[in-house]
Amino acid sequence: MPPRPLIAANRLALLVPAALMAGALGSQYWGGLYPCEMCQWQRWPHYAAIVLAGAAFLTPPALRRALVILAAFAIATSGAIGVFHAGVEYGWWPGITGCTSTVQPTGTVEERLAQIMAAPMVRCDVAPWSLAGISLAGWNAIVSLFGVAAVLRLAVKK
Repeated sequence: MPPRPLIAANRLALLVPAALMAGALGSQYWGGLYPCEMCQWQRWPHYAAIVLAGAAFLTPPALRRALVILAAFAIATSGAIGVFHAGVEYGWWPGITGCTSTVQPTGTVEERLAQIMAAPMVRCDVAPWSLAGISLAGWNAIVSLFGVAAVLRLAVKK
C-alpha cells in the first residue's frame, strides 16, 4: 500500500489537469470561446498529466511516485505556457504566433475559401474572457502552478 501523501499527490495530479481541461473544453463547446494556438499549447501538457497520473494508479509505489512527479512536471509546463500566454494578452511581451482559425476546410476551392472567411479568428494577444481581471491563460497558470506545488510537496513526503 502506497503512503497516504503519495495517494493524495496522485489524486491531485489527476484532478488539477482534469478540472482545468473540463473548464477549457466547457468554455469552448458550451461557452463559444474558441481557443487560440497558445491555448491549444496549454492543453497538451494537461492531457499528458492526465495519462501519467491515471497510469500511476495502476503501478507499484516506487513507479507511482515517478509517474506522479512526471505528471507534476507536465502540469508545470502548461502553467509556464499559461504565464507566457497571459503576458502576451496583457501586452507585457510580444507573442510568437499569429491569429488562428477553428476551421478545417473541405470541398472545392470556393467552398474552402467561404469556410475560412466565415470562421472566427482567434487572436492570441486578446483575452476573450476574464474573471477579476485575470484571463483564462492567467487562471490556468495560477491553478497549475499552485497545483504543482501541492502535488510535489505531497509526492516527496514520506
